[in-house]
Amino acid sequence: MESLIPLIIQLISGAVGGNITGSLFKNLSLGSVGNSIAGILGGGLGGQLLSMAGLATGGGMDLAGIIGSIASGGVGGGVLMAIIGLVKKIFAK
Repeated sequence: MESLIPLIIQLISGAVGGNITGSLFKNLSLGSVGNSIAGILGGGLGGQLLSMAGLATGGGMDLAGIIGSIASGGVGGGVLMAIIGLVKKIFAK
């Protein structure tokens, strides 16, 4: 259970990061549902990749681990949402 909580935090912060990125870059936005889904995927993937690369903490339940999970999930969600929005915009032309 202790290893599942950081993943849940990353998924939630990924959804938030995707929606924040969508609101900042309106031309890349996928809508609130699309931003959330892309953010959730990006939060999970980004959080795990940054943990494996050693750039984020291992996901412990201390304050540093929680902040690391929030940051890596939010950044991963925002980045993936922006990439998907950019690809969608390119193919829409």
